Amino acid sequence: MPSVASATPAYRSSPGPLHAILLGGSVSLFLGAMLSDIAYYQTHQIQWSNFASWLNAAGMVFCGVALAFALVNLLRARQKGGQPLTYFVVLLAAFVLGLFTAFQHAKDAWAIMPAALVMSIIVLILILAAAWIGLSARTGGAE
Repeated sequence: MPSVASATPAYRSSPGPLHAILLGGSVSLFLGAMLSDIAYYQTHQIQWSNFASWLNAAGMVFCGVALAFALVNLLRARQKGGQPLTYFVVLLAAFVLGLFTAFQHAKDAWAIMPAALVMSIIVLILILAAAWIGLSARTGGAE
């Protein structure tokens, strides 16, 4: 029989609906940025680079607010290590790399390629991992 401690989530209070919306928004915005970078790489139309830059900036806003929620949840968690810490660190990594991606997109025209595309792919992978970890904490890790 499982103990009560293993059945309860590590968070003192699970991430709320706004936190989940911010994570979902971050995923979709960073996905759009990556797809725009792919389109720019294939078509050489500068507007795709502009789209990617704006989508990345919006993803950074959503990710930054979600990061603030994650920090509060980490500080309130009974268990500071494990899932709450992993979630915070992965989300922080996505935010920091997203910031470097924004700096990369600030370059002129084709100078952003291929680094912007590679960085967008890595940011998307990180934000997907963060969303997976964060939303599985919402359900207590039980599938």
